[in-house]
Amino acid sequence: MQTGKINVQTENIFPVIKKFLYSDNEIFLRELISNAVDATQKIKRLVSLGEADCELGDLTIEVKVNKEDKTIRVIDHGIGMTAEEVDKYINQIAFSGAEDFLAKYKGTDAANIIGHFGLGFYSSFMVADRVDILTKSYKSDAPAVKWSCDGSPDFTLEEIDKTERGSEIVLHVADDTAEFLDENKIVGLLNKYCRFLPIPILCGTKTEWRKPEPKPEEASDENKDEKKEEPKEEAVQVPRIINDTDPLWQKSPSSLTDEDYKKFYHELYPMNFEDPMFQIHLNVDYPFNLTGILYFPKVKNQLDLKKNRVQLYCNQVFITDELEGIIPEFMTLLHGVIDSPDIPLNVSRSYLQSDANVKKISTYISKKVAEKLETMFKENREDFEKKWDELKVFLQYGSLTDEKFYDKIKDIYLLKNTEGKYYTVEEYKNLVSVLQTDKNDNVIFLYAANADAQNLYISAAKEKGYDVLLMDGFLDAHAIQMQEQKNEKVRFTRVDADVIDKLIEKKEEATPAKLSDDQQKNLKEFFTKNVDDKTFTVMVENLSESDLPVMITQNEFMRRFKDMEKVSGQQGLYGNFDHYNLVVNGNHPLASRLLAEEDDEKRTKLVQQMVDLALLSQNILTGEKLSEFVKRSFEIL
Repeated sequence: MQTGKINVQTENIFPVIKKFLYSDNEIFLRELISNAVDATQKIKRLVSLGEADCELGDLTIEVKVNKEDKTIRVIDHGIGMTAEEVDKYINQIAFSGAEDFLAKYKGTDAANIIGHFGLGFYSSFMVADRVDILTKSYKSDAPAVKWSCDGSPDFTLEEIDKTERGSEIVLHVADDTAEFLDENKIVGLLNKYCRFLPIPILCGTKTEWRKPEPKPEEASDENKDEKKEEPKEEAVQVPRIINDTDPLWQKSPSSLTDEDYKKFYHELYPMNFEDPMFQIHLNVDYPFNLTGILYFPKVKNQLDLKKNRVQLYCNQVFITDELEGIIPEFMTLLHGVIDSPDIPLNVSRSYLQSDANVKKISTYISKKVAEKLETMFKENREDFEKKWDELKVFLQYGSLTDEKFYDKIKDIYLLKNTEGKYYTVEEYKNLVSVLQTDKNDNVIFLYAANADAQNLYISAAKEKGYDVLLMDGFLDAHAIQMQEQKNEKVRFTRVDADVIDKLIEKKEEATPAKLSDDQQKNLKEFFTKNVDDKTFTVMVENLSESDLPVMITQNEFMRRFKDMEKVSGQQGLYGNFDHYNLVVNGNHPLASRLLAEEDDEKRTKLVQQMVDLALLSQNILTGEKLSEFVKRSFEIL
C-alpha cells in the first residue's frame, strides 16, 4: 500500500474548491457524473478506433444512495485508471491561489472541466469527509487500485480485487450534509443537471403500472368460449433511468416536425400548458460550437415573462438558467436550451459575462433570432401579423436593450391600429402623413392605450379623418419614446392628451369665441369651485359647438413618463400623483346655459354632472364619487 501527500501548494484543498470552483455544494454530483460520462465516452472511442481490446458491455452509469452506511456511490464502466493515472490526475494538484488558478484554466480547452478528472472530482469533498476511488483500467495488465483520502493532503493507494472495468467513487457523507442521503434529493439533482447526458444514468427504481403477462391456460371445452376478464394493471418496480441520451437539440432540424418541437418544449416546461408560437433551432460549428433550441412562448401578462428560463448546457451538462449578462437581455424572456462546449463549465458568473466566446455566442444568437423573424415576415406576413401581439414584447424589449438588434428588425416592427390593421413604421407614416402632419411638419401618430375607455376620443379623431393606433402593451410607453428618437419628424400623441383641434395643430385660423372675456372668467370659476385644484387645471377653450361641453385631458409628456415609471417599478417625479386638464368648451350651448342659470344650487348640480360625465368617459370616476353621480343622475330624472 502506498501512502503520501497530495501535491498541492495550499494547506487544504477546500478553500480552493469553495472560492474558485463551487458556490453550491450540490455541484458535486454534476461533476462526478460528468467525469463518469467522460470516462465512458473515452472507452467507446478507443473501442471504435480499435485501440482497446475489450467488449463495451452495459455502459449505464449507476448512482446508489445508502442511508445506513451513509454513502453515495457513482459507478461507471468507462476507461478506468491505472495506479499511475490516479497519481497523475488525482494527486498532482499544483496551484497556490486565485491568480495561478485563473491563469492555468483561462484557455478554451482547459476551461472545460469535463475531462480534467481530478479537478471535478475534488468537489466531492464539499459533502463527504472521506472519499474512496475503486478503479480498474481497460488495460488488461493493469491491476485495480483503491485510493482513499479524508480531504487532507494525506492519501492511501493500494491494489484491490476488482474484475469489472471502470471506476466507483464512494462518498462517505459528512454529518452536516446528511440531506444528500435522501434518494429523492439525489434524483432531483440528477434531473436538474444530468437529464440530457449522452450516457444512461440509473438511480434506484420507480413504480410503473403494467398489465401482467398472460399465462398459458389449459384448453377446456367448458371455458373455451367464456369471455375472460381484462387483467388489471399491477404496480411493478422498474429501473429508474434519469436522462434522455439523445435530446432534440442534438438532432438535425430536417428530421424533426413541429410536433417534435412542441413535445420537447413541454418536457422542458411541464407546467406550461400552452404551445410556443415557434422555435429557432441553433446549429453552428464555426467560429465556435453551439447547438440549441429557442422557443418564443405566448405571453398573456407580465407575470408570464420570467416564469420559465433558457437553460444553458455544456456538452449536455446543465450549467445554469440564470443567463442575465451572458446572453442578450431580451433573450432571457425566451424559453429553450443552449448547449456549447465553448462555454466554461466551472467558472464564475463574472467570468462568463466577460468571456470572449460567450460574447460571440450572444451576438450570434441575437443575429439568428433577427434573421428568423425577418424570414417569417417576408415569407408569410399574414401569419407574422397574427403572432405580432405576442411577439411585440420580445421585439420591444430587444430593441430597448440592444440597439444593434433594433437596427436588424426595424423594417419588420409593426404598429397596430384600432381597427386591427398592421403596418410597418414607414408604411404607417406614409398612410397618415397627409392629414396628420402638424404646422411644424411633424407627422403625428395618434394612439389609444385602452380602446374601450378612450372610445369617445377615438371616435372624435376618426370623425376628423384621423387614424388611431392601439398601444396597450406594458412596454409601449418605452417603445413610443424609442420610436420618436429613431424616426425624425414623428411624434406620438395619445388621443386624450388634448382637445381634438389641438391634438394636431394646423396652420388654420382659431375658432371665434362666443363668450366675452368676463363670461369665460365666470365660467372657469364655476368649474374651479367644484373640482380639486390639486388634481385638475380648469381651462376654457373656444371649440366647435359639436364638440363635447367638458373633456378631461392629460399632458402627453407627463403621462407618458409616469407610465414608464410604472413599468420599471419606480415611483418618482411623475408617479406620485395624477394631474389632469379639465377643458370647458366655451362655445357649447351648455356653457351659455350655465351662465344664464340664476339658481346657484341648480348650476352647481349641473357643473358636477358635467364634470362627472367627463370623468366617467375616462374611466376615472370611482368609489364614493361614482355613487354620488349615480344618485344625482336619478334625482335629475
